[in-house]
Amino acid sequence: MTEPVAQVVAAAGTEAYGRIVAALIRVTGDWTLAEDCAQEALATALERWPKDGVPTNPGGWLMTVARNRALDVLRRASVERRKLAQLAALAEPEGAAQPEDTGHPGGLGQEEVADDRLRLIFTCCHPALPLEARVALTLRTICGVATADIARAFLVSESTMTRRLTRAKSKIADARIPYRVPSGRALDERLPGVLAVLYLLFTHGYNPDGEPAFADEAIRLARLLVRLMHGQPEVASLLALFLFQHSRRDARRDRDGNLITLDKQDRGRWDHAAIADGLTVLATVNADGPYALQARIAACHATAASPGATDWTAIAHWYDELVRIQPSPVIQLNRAVAHGFAHGPTAGLTLLAEARAGGALDDYPPAIAAEADLTARSGDRDRAAALFRDAAAIAHGEPERRALLDRAAELT
Repeated sequence: MTEPVAQVVAAAGTEAYGRIVAALIRVTGDWTLAEDCAQEALATALERWPKDGVPTNPGGWLMTVARNRALDVLRRASVERRKLAQLAALAEPEGAAQPEDTGHPGGLGQEEVADDRLRLIFTCCHPALPLEARVALTLRTICGVATADIARAFLVSESTMTRRLTRAKSKIADARIPYRVPSGRALDERLPGVLAVLYLLFTHGYNPDGEPAFADEAIRLARLLVRLMHGQPEVASLLALFLFQHSRRDARRDRDGNLITLDKQDRGRWDHAAIADGLTVLATVNADGPYALQARIAACHATAASPGATDWTAIAHWYDELVRIQPSPVIQLNRAVAHGFAHGPTAGLTLLAEARAGGALDDYPPAIAAEADLTARSGDRDRAAALFRDAAAIAHGEPERRALLDRAAELT
């Protein structure tokens, strides 16, 4: 098989996998069957497209093949007539043209496909499931990420992750978790949980030791949610936040793989198209929820031509608003850093002491590093170097540890 065709199959699978699985789950109620049929459709494409040519509507072709495979399996298993009738609703008339000519995947209306994918997202992110299971199920079912890759990200064996995914699906079936999008007040209550899963998914990919593809998947899902949930400002805000953060991906490391702090990054290497995209998305937001405030903060960093041009006064203001509605220790820490740049290191150290008063940040390397940076800017370089070394001693990954030790070395 030629490489271009392989790339087309991979791209079509990335785009269509989630909607195929969503549609088949809706009509069969069988998660494993839906995933197996989607995978078999991709395998069939790898076999046939090099010989027959790439169809004009690859997603529709894959949907039709997966649907027909599901129909065959259900018939052989003598599944009750009701499910066969439901699945037949997906089928095309006898003698229909090639599946790619339908205009929609497998003959489904675009609105119906959208509803299926939205239902699947809310089902995967149901609060009855543990948070880690929600993230893993989202990756596997909606994004089609291999179980082995998910296991690697969570630092467990593939067999362990397989069992976790199986338990999550069983929980959905046993608890009769509805396959639908909540409405009204229930939607307002559930949406933050869905966005939290996407945020955690993005963080898995954005962290120094993370899996970069997961950040790409989080952005793709956020774009999907923006399309499917018009008028939800926090959904658009989350997408903008991802775009601003992800725009710095190529500038975050040097040639040796060492982390480069924000103030020392080559801003010419930032993805300015992603920044412009984020600004366009953020311009549609007219509310100040938690993700909107974080996106505004990220926009201040992304649009600064140099470290000295960063509008720290605005950033400090946005953190004041954010800590008021979401007073977590980490947000209080970031607020202290912002005030340290906007109003001087003494102001920052005062707020940092307040943030650390409860002890929640005692073993958190960024908190110790923030104190080190503020201390250095206040003039006590020796104590700052010692603090950077303390932070390095409890750092979670080698890139972070090296970066902190480099900061200490610069001061001494």
